[in-house]
Order: sequence, then C-alpha cells, then structure tokens
Amino acid sequence: MDTASDVAVPASDVAVPASDAAVPASDVAVPTSDAAVPASDAAVPAILPIPIDLFGSKKHKNLPRGELGFVDSSGNPVFRIVRQPKSSSLSSPPPPPPPRRDTKSLLDAAGDPILSIARGRKGSWQIFKVDHGKEKELICNVQRTRNSLTRTELEVLVIGESCGSLGSSFKMRGFPFQKSCTIYQGDSIVAQTSLMYKLHQIYVRRGKFRLTIYPGSIDHAFIVALVVIFLSSGK
Repeated sequence: MDTASDVAVPASDVAVPASDAAVPASDVAVPTSDAAVPASDAAVPAILPIPIDLFGSKKHKNLPRGELGFVDSSGNPVFRIVRQPKSSSLSSPPPPPPPRRDTKSLLDAAGDPILSIARGRKGSWQIFKVDHGKEKELICNVQRTRNSLTRTELEVLVIGESCGSLGSSFKMRGFPFQKSCTIYQGDSIVAQTSLMYKLHQIYVRRGKFRLTIYPGSIDHAFIVALVVIFLSSGK
C-alpha cells in the first residue's frame, strides 16, 4: 500500500504562485493619460463665427431724409446709400455700361464711396468698385429672372478679376415690397432680410428691416449692394 507521501501532490506543485496568477494592476488599468481626453481637445472653441446683423432704414438718426442707411446693433452707422447726381465725377470704364436710369453710391461709415450701383434696362443692374472717387472695376451683372405677385428672383454673375473670393454667382429670392430677401451662393444661404415688425419687435417702424449676414468671406458691402438692388427690383 502506497504511503500518503507517494499519493499526495506537494502543495507547491498545485498552487499557482500569486505572482503568476494575479495580473498586475498596471497591465489591466488603462493609463489615465491615454483614456482621458484633454479638456483643450474636448471643449468647444471659445470663439465661434456668428451671424452679423445690420439694420436698414430711411429714418436713422443723423441721416438725410430719403437716404437708406445701415447701422449695427449698437446704432453705429456702417453703410449709407445716396443717389449720384448726373454731374458725378465717377467715370465708366470701357466698354461702356448699358444706358443707366438710376445710379447710386454705397458709402462706408466715413462717408467715402466704395461701390457704385447702376441700373440698366429690362431689370438689369451692375455693381462697380469705386477707388478714389472713380469707378475702377465692374464687379458683377445682376439680372431679374422672375417678377410676380408672389416672388421676385434675380441672378448675380460675378465677373470682376479681383473678386475671386466672391465665387462665380449668387441668386436672390423673395418679395421686395415686404423687404423679404434670401441671398444664395449655390445651395448655401449667405444673407437674409426681414421686416422688424414681423419679428414681434415692439415700437418698430414698418420700414425698418434687419439684414443678417452669415459667417463667411463675402464682403459685407457687396451683400448690402445686392440687397439695395433687390429692394429696387420691384419698381
């Protein structure tokens, strides 16, 4: 008969050493530096592009009667539209533009002309860049493509050599009488207008409207010039 010493297996052969069975915590746990996302990467940037609001009216303070002006949210003048006299010093670059029935200048906050808006025939307009009081370059042609009781549409073809950042074309849709206009570049909306009293504003004149320009690289003066054309397109 075998002795107990021959049958029993030594405990040292059965038990697995704790050092081999247990997995070190350093191998199981994911290092904090890899698992956690740094706050600087997870947080939303503090500065985000936001739409810009301008407010148009012919009754802003310190504005000559009948002139359309645009101010910012603090009431500071930004742009002003004035009618050019027939004896204007602005010269037309070759080739000569179509016969004009109406020409307006877009002035900046300092009162300097920066764009000229010329109305042609059969629902057409042109926008010129102004430099030192003279029309320097034709920026775009605008043509009305639809004018009905429910909707007016215009197409804008950018042709100026120095206006590559503007893109190639824009479209405007809306109703001039209600000062409702949406400006598109491709499928994207770049700006919109709406009457203030329709936005449930209290004690706002019916002629005052808001122009919202969405973030992008499009020059604000160019957008204002397009809005001025659109408001004139129903006449």
